[in-house]
Amino acid sequence: MKLIPFLGFNGDTHEAMAFYARALGGKVVSEMHYSDMPPESGMDGDGCGGFMPPPDHVAHCQVEAGGAVLMGADGTQRGEGGITITVDVESVDDAERIFAALAEGGQVQVPLGETFWARRWGMLVDRYGKPWMVNCMAPMDGGR
Repeated sequence: MKLIPFLGFNGDTHEAMAFYARALGGKVVSEMHYSDMPPESGMDGDGCGGFMPPPDHVAHCQVEAGGAVLMGADGTQRGEGGITITVDVESVDDAERIFAALAEGGQVQVPLGETFWARRWGMLVDRYGKPWMVNCMAPMDGGR
């Protein structure tokens, strides 16, 4: 399991993440815009927890530097200071267990489910008001 800071921006994710990559001596390893999402992804206003930034805004960006990972996107400023904690796990069972535990006494924003990039992904705010995402990536070869 990895805990990954996820930064929310309002239209300047591309610029900010490039800055962080330079400052940390790392590199941007992936960037996807909302317009890049497949139409069947279900990531419309309802699938994204009720928000949908403009198509040219960044839906996901990842910087890697010295073994650390930093993620960010436009339109996801839900946590304090626009920071959400992402739990990245290897198995669906772990994703379901951790999501249920974190959601206990909290508020689910996007129920844990399958997406085009993950076997399981969901968003919640825990009982202490802290925002979380739980993510179990799908294999890059498209297998389940």
